[in-house]
Amino acid sequence: MTLLVVLTVVAAALLIAELAIYLFVVGSQLTRVAEQLEGCSAVVWDIKHNAEPIESGVERINNTGRVIAGALPLLYGMAEGIVAGATYEPAPEAVPVPARPAMKRRRTRLHEAVGYVPNEA
Repeated sequence: MTLLVVLTVVAAALLIAELAIYLFVVGSQLTRVAEQLEGCSAVVWDIKHNAEPIESGVERINNTGRVIAGALPLLYGMAEGIVAGATYEPAPEAVPVPARPAMKRRRTRLHEAVGYVPNEA
């Protein structure tokens, strides 16, 4: 019976040791995650701090967008009036003129080179 008690104590000690190792590993991983989250929170606060001046500009942009959206029907009507008054008419096609010679009579200089003059006057 003492052997059974000793083995039970050893098994319980091994179980406690395994649980301690497991808790140590999980604790170190959670510590690493916490450090990374702390770094992320600092970045998020920086982004929030940098975005605060933009909020007033966004309101102004939204107001300008509302004004433009309200004016679009009027602008569309004006554009329709301009387009109706300026219809496109293509230019008439030009009839090609046949090419005319630069001189009335063609002459060649080959005859003169050999001494022949066709129309001596």
